[in-house]
Amino acid sequence: MAETTPNEVTGTEAIQRVRELVEDIDFTMLTTRDAAGNLVSRPMSTRQMDDAGNIWFFTLEHTKKVEEAETDPEHDVGLSYLDAKDHRYVSVAGRAAVVHDRAKMAELYSPDLDIWFENGLDTPDIALLRVTPVECEFWEPAHGKLVTAAGMLKALVTKDTPDDTMRHGRVSC
Repeated sequence: MAETTPNEVTGTEAIQRVRELVEDIDFTMLTTRDAAGNLVSRPMSTRQMDDAGNIWFFTLEHTKKVEEAETDPEHDVGLSYLDAKDHRYVSVAGRAAVVHDRAKMAELYSPDLDIWFENGLDTPDIALLRVTPVECEFWEPAHGKLVTAAGMLKALVTKDTPDDTMRHGRVSC
């Protein structure tokens, strides 16, 4: 078992915190691998992280992101969440699948998605992209923004590493 630091969170607590951060931060960069093997990312709006840990997005089925995720032998994708204002970050390595579940779509759809889907749930080619996490990590201030900023400023002046400013969590799903 890996050694943990005082500010490291694991297990059920880490899973719960990942869920809270993913749903609160909303936008993520979804990373896939293109035909040339390059990593490519695009923004996606998170609709939900369900009780099973799946992260849900709306998409059009015939897009590069879906093609790239489905072409990957394991359907591997990455999600990177960033809240620069509050210094909160989440990284998710997962597996993607296209899902055609009308009831789930109705549950997750909201009018703000009409920007991308002009006919709402009747938009041709609309689908859900489900990402099932395999590994998740998060980083956030351990003591609030002001204490974190003070710790970083102190580290800048003293040239020391600010070792207790961030809380880190890691969980294998």
